[in-house]
Amino acid sequence: MTISARWMQVALFALTLLTADYAAAKSRFVLATGRRDPRIYAIDLEQALRPANNNTPNAIVSRSLVHPRRLDGTRLGDPANLVLSEDEKTAYVMNHHGGIVNAEFTQHGGRASVAVMDVHKMLRRDLDDTDAALVQELDAGWFGGVGILVAPGLIVAGYSEGWLTEDGSNRIGLIDRRTGGVRGQIEMALTGPGTRQLRTGCAPFPVPFVSPTEPPQIPAGEAFLSDLDPQDFGCWPDPEGLAFARGSDGKTYLVSGNAGTEDVSIMDFAAAVGGKRVVEVAPRIPVQTGPFGIRASPNGKFVAVTARESNITGKEGNTISIIDIDRARQGLSGAEAARVTVGTDAGEARPFTVSWTPDGARIVVANFRTNNVSIVDLHRALGHLAGAEIARIPLSRADGKPARPKGTSVTSDGRFAVVTGGANTLPDPTPTGTVFVIDLRTNAQVATVTGVGIDPYNLVLVEDRGDD
Repeated sequence: MTISARWMQVALFALTLLTADYAAAKSRFVLATGRRDPRIYAIDLEQALRPANNNTPNAIVSRSLVHPRRLDGTRLGDPANLVLSEDEKTAYVMNHHGGIVNAEFTQHGGRASVAVMDVHKMLRRDLDDTDAALVQELDAGWFGGVGILVAPGLIVAGYSEGWLTEDGSNRIGLIDRRTGGVRGQIEMALTGPGTRQLRTGCAPFPVPFVSPTEPPQIPAGEAFLSDLDPQDFGCWPDPEGLAFARGSDGKTYLVSGNAGTEDVSIMDFAAAVGGKRVVEVAPRIPVQTGPFGIRASPNGKFVAVTARESNITGKEGNTISIIDIDRARQGLSGAEAARVTVGTDAGEARPFTVSWTPDGARIVVANFRTNNVSIVDLHRALGHLAGAEIARIPLSRADGKPARPKGTSVTSDGRFAVVTGGANTLPDPTPTGTVFVIDLRTNAQVATVTGVGIDPYNLVLVEDRGDD
């Protein structure tokens, strides 16, 4: 073989490797909820990492409507959370208050809905700003939807509110994935052993609810908007985030973070699927303040939950709790295996959501108030060792405004954390949200995508799909 032929062979081999790497890279996309901008933003992660695209919207591939437009052309929906099917071909999007206009709906307690969306169509540029990816719109079964999970044949939907009130839910729905029909509801006890209520004078309500018992009532004279009278809170669990955990007994447990009673519930999921309505198996576990984000470790043995804020006083938290599922399901002491201060050494941080690295060794926390992301080492946290928060990464925007991080996710290789951010800037309809990319090798912000919705909440990562 001549020298030129050998070099040609080397060059072709290098080109093959480069092409393979590029093809693999092309398959990673971020799907971020636009929240007050009722679209899901599809972002090409590799394009976001290109320096030329930093602090621009260039990596945005498409924006998919989560609800058909109103007849006057106005966008409808309130996408707060989403989850992927097992094969990543379908996205299930929780519209917190259903098909509403965020700038017009200033109430709480709207009827939640779930948008079923075709992921392949969500990634198509030619379908930008259309509802072409929307397969079906489902009634979520209750009010103020937040948590959403998928199980074989079912969507599990958490409801954090009651009808036209922010406080007043003890329900988690089980929705048929094929038909969209509500097949059952978990009902969380309001009083009795293992429950908590943070105020006196709560209205009595039998659980499980059986007609013709009167529906749950908000105490007389109290405002619909809990923001006007924060003492409305404390009677109801108001489950926010949901997670599936795994006990050493081989059973799957549904775990909810309860913003109303500021604790965590452990539920027997198989019993719920079997039709039982009251399925909590142990006393609820108090955390620092009202939780929001919750996520199970990859092996399912631990659940990390944020202490976001008190719905009674408005005071924001600054910790995450790590729940030991085996101790929790048995009602043993030490179920809260660790509590770690994040985002600040003192004061309020408002930790919003958490995600785990694929090896289960670290936890990524978005701290809304302090505009940073914490990295927590699980081993140090469980050992109650100093420095369990091993990194505190400041986030910055090109416009100098606060980052206000909320949603978190980690790539399957553990290399990058992806974080949504941005405050609610309505009534201005201009997208002002951001997506930040953090390199977990250096614990530094390495990319920012601008123009991602308004007050974007959660996100998921679609990987290894290519262009087919």
